[in-house]
Amino acid sequence: MTMLSAPPAASTARGHLGLIVALGVTQVAGYGALYYAFAVLAPEMTKSFGWAPEWTYGAFAAGLLAGGLAAPFSGQLIDRFGTRAMMSLGSVLAAAALYGLSQARDPVSFYAAMIAVETVATLVLYDAAFTALTQAEGAGARRAISKLTLIGGFASTLFWPLSTALLAHYDWRAIYQIYALGYLVLCLPLHLMLLPARGGPKAVTAQAARPNDAPEAYLAGSARTRAFLLLALAFSLQGFVTSAMSVHMLTMLQGLGLSAALAVGIGAMVGPSQVTGRLVEMLFGTNLEPTTTAWVSAALMPIGFALLLVSGTTATLAGLFAIAYGVSMGLSSIVRGTVPLRLFGPAGYGAMLGKLSAPGLAIRAAAPVAFAVMVERAGLLPSTLLLIAVSGAAALALFLLARMADRIREAG
Repeated sequence: MTMLSAPPAASTARGHLGLIVALGVTQVAGYGALYYAFAVLAPEMTKSFGWAPEWTYGAFAAGLLAGGLAAPFSGQLIDRFGTRAMMSLGSVLAAAALYGLSQARDPVSFYAAMIAVETVATLVLYDAAFTALTQAEGAGARRAISKLTLIGGFASTLFWPLSTALLAHYDWRAIYQIYALGYLVLCLPLHLMLLPARGGPKAVTAQAARPNDAPEAYLAGSARTRAFLLLALAFSLQGFVTSAMSVHMLTMLQGLGLSAALAVGIGAMVGPSQVTGRLVEMLFGTNLEPTTTAWVSAALMPIGFALLLVSGTTATLAGLFAIAYGVSMGLSSIVRGTVPLRLFGPAGYGAMLGKLSAPGLAIRAAAPVAFAVMVERAGLLPSTLLLIAVSGAAALALFLLARMADRIREAG
């Protein structure tokens, strides 16, 4: 009896699905351990060191700054050596950095460990994962990126309650040790076994050159420079808003008149809204230009803040803010991977993502502290108006980018 083997296309599809699931698991673990756990554990860190909260959050800001500086270099390494080598190395270094953080006993070692954590994160989080999918699928990686961010959206949903539950039994040092071991045991094998073995610029360029993968021409010359600047500006402005809100959302909601319990409930809606937005994009947004998705989703953010500003103690409008903000934030993760791929192509993709992240590094790093100072000195109303203005400017930059890309496409 003859055994029928699966068609090559079906085998490839299953392989890519396995890659997406594996990367999704490592993104949940990575963002959960390297980023989201900090929001829960920071107060306990502050108590254990006996210093002002500004020192704890200052270390986090220093880490974000260092990570932004390292991002272009990390992208170049990923392009040169492939995602299997660099994300596997990143898994080992991330586990070591988390363990080092658990051993910090003074300001110098604490700041050094936080810088190490956020620097190593550039080798294992979304930019690296997007590059892995691009190396595997070339210019057709948009749908895979959407699927990946759909899985990654559960990081905060899982790790905020997990970290809170662990605090009932362990101190923050033991929790970071648990996360270090868990990250190493879970992520290193997945990166070693399932990521592309090699995927430098030549391999990606060759794949993108195949007829089935080739879209219209990518931007070049002055148009490429203008598009890069608009995209970097938009990402930087959005980074300020999301970085500030990642630390101050619950405080802000309570300051605007919501009870503590209601503020937590509203804040908890953001995570599912992110996932919902990504799911809708994955199912229905594939026929839209990524630049259109970019500006439409970005416009939801200032609309959400405007609803929050007028909501007062109205839970319904505050809930609509959480939905609008969550959908916008969720889609921004997809946009961050798909728009550069659509405009600039897959060649040198990892380095390009790193360069796009670099301009806003100081803005994102300073956002939590700067926003806290503004709330204290100017109040919540001017601070919320600032968020509306900044997020609105990001949406405008992406709208101008979409118009420019459309004009170039029509002229071509």
